[in-house]
Amino acid sequence: MENDYLQVTFMKPNGKITGIRYNGVDNLLDTRQKTTSRGSTVETITVCLKMCVFCRVNGDVFKVIHQDENMTELSFSRSWDPSFNGTISPLNIDQRFIMLRGSSGFYTYAVYEHQQGWPDFDLIQTRVAFKLNQNMFRYMAIADNRQRIMPSMKDRTPPQGEPLAYPEAVRLIAPSNGTLKGEVDDKYQYSCNNMDNRVHGWICSDPPIGFWHISASDEFRTGGPLKQDLTSHVGPTTLAMFFSNHYAGQGLNPTFQNGESWRKTFGPIFIYLNSNHSGTDNKSLWEDAKLQMQKEVESWPYSFPVSDDFPKADERGSVRGQLVVRDRYINQSDIPADSAYIGLAPPGEAGSWQRESKGYQFWTNASSDGSFSIKNVRSGDYNLYAWVPGIMGDYKYNVAINITAKCDINLGELVYEPPRDGPTLWEIGVPDRLAAEFFIPDPDPDYVNKLYINHTDRFRQYGLWERYSELYPNSDLIYNVGVDDYKKDWFFAHVTRKIKNNTYEATTWQIRFRLDRVVKTGATYTLRVALASAVFSELQVRFNNMDATRAHFSTGLIGKDNAIARHGDHGIYWPFNISVQSAWLMEGENTIFLTQARGSGLFQGIMYDYIRFEGPPSVENASDKLM
Repeated sequence: MENDYLQVTFMKPNGKITGIRYNGVDNLLDTRQKTTSRGSTVETITVCLKMCVFCRVNGDVFKVIHQDENMTELSFSRSWDPSFNGTISPLNIDQRFIMLRGSSGFYTYAVYEHQQGWPDFDLIQTRVAFKLNQNMFRYMAIADNRQRIMPSMKDRTPPQGEPLAYPEAVRLIAPSNGTLKGEVDDKYQYSCNNMDNRVHGWICSDPPIGFWHISASDEFRTGGPLKQDLTSHVGPTTLAMFFSNHYAGQGLNPTFQNGESWRKTFGPIFIYLNSNHSGTDNKSLWEDAKLQMQKEVESWPYSFPVSDDFPKADERGSVRGQLVVRDRYINQSDIPADSAYIGLAPPGEAGSWQRESKGYQFWTNASSDGSFSIKNVRSGDYNLYAWVPGIMGDYKYNVAINITAKCDINLGELVYEPPRDGPTLWEIGVPDRLAAEFFIPDPDPDYVNKLYINHTDRFRQYGLWERYSELYPNSDLIYNVGVDDYKKDWFFAHVTRKIKNNTYEATTWQIRFRLDRVVKTGATYTLRVALASAVFSELQVRFNNMDATRAHFSTGLIGKDNAIARHGDHGIYWPFNISVQSAWLMEGENTIFLTQARGSGLFQGIMYDYIRFEGPPSVENASDKLM
């Protein structure tokens, strides 16, 4: 498959790309890899018949779907058969490739199908991977402020590299590039939110070539705009992650039971190649890739894919409206939901979109007055969901929305009344679903990734969980309301403490605050705790009695998002609303004890998003009640 810019060579009928010729280079892919493992390999990990199956999908039927002077579309499909007996995922997969005339790149997408009556299975991960020439591509770029020279795979292998707490994390002992000596490399340090995962890739300096993965839309991705996933990493490897449970846990896995039928299209994504004939200039190649990304976004949904499984613009609909926030303890007037995240996702409860994994999602950000427009939505039934930065909780529009071709639904003004029972007596953090605003320590000097020194994403450094035990070797964190600053005094992750012989113990944090009076008669206070992440954890809450056998509140065992180990500032969002009896409180000094009670492992812990303590509705002028 070729045009005036490049040539792509496939194996037939399995669909593996064995070569990409561009700008005078015969093959940009890693020729040291087997031909079945180089480029555009659709990979799936599933659990079927109690067996975990990793599969590089091999097509068994090749077809030229369309070919003329302007476009070629190829199909490499694989059909499932009962005789496979669990050795192959029970899916039909049709991977398509498209090349347009005058385009410096090519597109790929895939249609997955599970037919009624087929075996039950869980889809754990599926993606398209490209492995590039190791001698050419050493510079990686995933954002304006996340770019660097990268180590090689050999640099990560002992004795050049030292494995750390898990296989993905390696300390570079004797890398081929001496400037990287002593740094930590881990593919999870380069993860990205769905909403930001638009363009990433690699640059070769001689000749100056860029190899880029561009996603014009994330409608086919799961878990919503804040779901994180892998991008590019050492290999050099670049990934189009169609689905994974990274930063979410097994609860996000699509689970198919009782012979459920399912069909979904992933992509198209664009593989873009660019060059700079005037010399090596990483910045110009990156800037050009961003411009191309913007062109792709403006062209979505593409008009050229032949498959009926990818609806064109005239087969889609739109929804618009305006969202305001009504919280009379903040403002007597409704507040425009400035910059609110507003989306359509399959029907469910409020917030269910972050665990949704089988359908499509469509998100936008509201303007300053709360108005929004969600365009190019596939036909189907949806709920409209939202959350507002600076406001706690999840919004759900109470009427299901049916999208049809060319529809333009105006919902008018929508009102979100966030969780609220009384005035704010005090609060810790910002309700934005992230833990990034809290205190993030400097990394151990022996375990630094230099990219994240003085970086806005400083939480991506390796080993920050170990710093808690160093900062609090004998006693746990105590936070004094009205005195301490959460940016400096609230550790970003409530983790276990290492004691000895690689054993760990649970930790209890304290929030100390003063009430000048406690309303006793018929009064209920409220503690609202929103978690940004949880990993095999249990948060227990006690009021003024740390030794109480039974906690006043417990979340039970929650969370498998692994965001602490994978250098995230968030995973799954967990909001909890706790009714506080006035009998639990005292006039004068009070203490809330927060215990993360599961303490057997290194990475067990939670990240807080936001904590708010509310007085009963009868308490007015809350600012006067805090001492």
